[in-house]
Amino acid sequence: MTMPGYRTYSPPAPPARSRPARVSLVLGIVGLVGLAACLLGMIPATVGLVLGTISLTRPDAERGPALTGVICSAVALVLGSVILLWLLSKAAQCGDVSKYPTDAARRTCVEHEFPFAQPPKVPPSQPEAP
Repeated sequence: MTMPGYRTYSPPAPPARSRPARVSLVLGIVGLVGLAACLLGMIPATVGLVLGTISLTRPDAERGPALTGVICSAVALVLGSVILLWLLSKAAQCGDVSKYPTDAARRTCVEHEFPFAQPPKVPPSQPEAP
């Protein structure tokens, strides 16, 4: 029972945390880092962009992490799209039959344009000593 004019003590409410905003931030950063792994970062970046947008539309959400997540995700998606289009244009050039009429010529073009996609070269095996 409280006395008239006095209020009971109630602890302050914890700061509002928005889980979708934080997840969007983490997925945006993972998307940027994941672009180095064969453009796999575009998948978490897409999810991060959606969650960040949903979080920004909510009135009770934290705007800072949500906005940062949306920006990181958008940068990852744009950068990944540019890289993907560049790679596809190089592949289309090597597939041009008028420029490279034989399979060997097209294979040489692919090996020249995409040196990072080569299988590792295995040295020839040494004959065993008797």
